[in-house]
Amino acid sequence: MTQDVWLARHPYLQPVADFDALVHAAAREVAIPSALIPRWDDYSGDFHAGVPLLQSARVALDRGHAEGIVSSLVERLASRTLPGNLAEETRALAAELHCDPDSPRRAVAWLLDEDPYSPTHPGLLHYLGWTALAHYLRPVVGAFSRWRDEERWLRSYCPTCGAPPAMAQLVGIDPERLRLLSCGRCGTRWRYRRTGCPFCQNQDDHRLAIVAIEGEGGLRIDCCQACGGYLKTYNGEGNEGLLLADWTSLHLDIVARDRGLKRLAASLYEL
Repeated sequence: MTQDVWLARHPYLQPVADFDALVHAAAREVAIPSALIPRWDDYSGDFHAGVPLLQSARVALDRGHAEGIVSSLVERLASRTLPGNLAEETRALAAELHCDPDSPRRAVAWLLDEDPYSPTHPGLLHYLGWTALAHYLRPVVGAFSRWRDEERWLRSYCPTCGAPPAMAQLVGIDPERLRLLSCGRCGTRWRYRRTGCPFCQNQDDHRLAIVAIEGEGGLRIDCCQACGGYLKTYNGEGNEGLLLADWTSLHLDIVARDRGLKRLAASLYEL
């Protein structure tokens, strides 16, 4: 499965794909320094206590670099031709970050759930900011996945940034099949219990259900009758880069909403 084939089957996703590609292309043009890999021995105690990497006092994220990357991406896009209201909204965000010297610091703290900063367009800043941070953090996310013992985490929130999962993936063959959760913000994937709701931790199989979507390339909706939450799930391997990208399954969010289900994880595409 390629992106072109997927879009041919789902042409209504083309505008989202175009905008997403434009933003990632602009992010690649931003000078992104190499993020420092933490000293894992310093962090191991917090890891075992369930503290996400970016929330640990023992891990020093270079906030100056992060602030510069987020601001640079917003400013770069503000000069581009964007669809609909996005051009005006992006220029407004660029002005906010430029006019107040403290705004970039507060914006990054807000992205990391540390500051009640109120941008004019929070959905857009959430999307652009985390796109920039994900590019910056990619080496850290990769090194972290190689270091951590997945059996020691098994928590329902991202071990890197603390966000609830945006999607899930089932891999392997029974009885050794694994369930991975996927973060929509920083891109981390981590292991979780095979059954159970990652939002309310309900373990009652009678209150967990599956909504199969015919012809959707292994995508389905796992939902919990206890909390009403749902998780889009990719039941397969080989197309992770495409089918675990949140934007490629936005139509499943509409199906879930029409069934009265609630999206309890953050989406970068709520803008």
